[in-house]
Amino acid sequence: MTDLNKIGEVGLIERIRQATSAPSHPETIRGIGDDAAVFDWGDQYGLLVTDMLVEGIHFDLSYVPLKHLGYKAITFGVSDIAAMNGLPIQVTVGVALSSRFPVEAIDELYEGIRAACTAYDVDLVGGDTTASRSGLVISVSVLGKVSKELITYRNTAQPNDVVCVTGDLGAAYLGLQLLEREKQVFLADPNMQPSLPEERSYLLQRQLRPDARTDIVHELRDLGIRPTAMIDISDGLASELLHLCHQSGTGAIIFDENIPIDDQAHLAADEFKISPITAALNGGEDYELLFTVRPQEFEKLANHSRITAIGYLTADPSQIVLATKAGQQTPIRAQGWGQL
Repeated sequence: MTDLNKIGEVGLIERIRQATSAPSHPETIRGIGDDAAVFDWGDQYGLLVTDMLVEGIHFDLSYVPLKHLGYKAITFGVSDIAAMNGLPIQVTVGVALSSRFPVEAIDELYEGIRAACTAYDVDLVGGDTTASRSGLVISVSVLGKVSKELITYRNTAQPNDVVCVTGDLGAAYLGLQLLEREKQVFLADPNMQPSLPEERSYLLQRQLRPDARTDIVHELRDLGIRPTAMIDISDGLASELLHLCHQSGTGAIIFDENIPIDDQAHLAADEFKISPITAALNGGEDYELLFTVRPQEFEKLANHSRITAIGYLTADPSQIVLATKAGQQTPIRAQGWGQL
């Protein structure tokens, strides 16, 4: 028998994809392999994503407030819809619960879910509840839509495209390090109170209650820009860049000095003796967008305060590298911080 850790999450998904029959319905435009499934609705495409969060794997209730968890659960799926250049419209939520959760705790979880639905302008239209013997499990499905002329996939980038990211990277991972450190202090001495300084509040917000970049989807439309390819940054910049390049058959050169990293992340990385570039490349959970545009299109984005050009694509798919100011080039690997 093959150990799951031997093939990892990406390998498992590819194994399932290869064993899955080709779609039999003409309405199914795209299935496994992108941020969302795509369906033909006539004058536009429908988008569908499903995400699952498992206690002890994706979140730790010793420091994650249930209200924030509910909000974050919706953000996961909405971010995938945004990565297809689409907008969310409805969600369903399935919850498996153990008997240790009182009714008031579930009220708090759904308060966060409803807050996210309001923020992203989506309707909560259903779901399921069941018992669990292993803690809290949340499954979220998000339905979205996009005009056919605006749909954006992972496999349509081209050599010489400019590689862009939204926001900043690495902060969510470093926020997690702060929370884990304070948890260990508490476990060693339950009389100790957490020390989470105000100057690290941004890192905690990025970890506990991230926001999907639906704002960027609207702004790209206003500017008349359709990315040549796009993916959301949930597993770290390195992993997502490799996905985009492998599926598009391109290489990439990324400049480390161009990767946007917040000042708080720089300070926290120094405190934890972690390279901020490593946190940005492999940390994950930033829920920003990684996308590519043609060089002539990037001129419209050159002065955008929340979009940064970090490199460009090449015609050599064997070369996906990080370049330093000194001219050194290092192959980019999808290290990640955990295994399936």
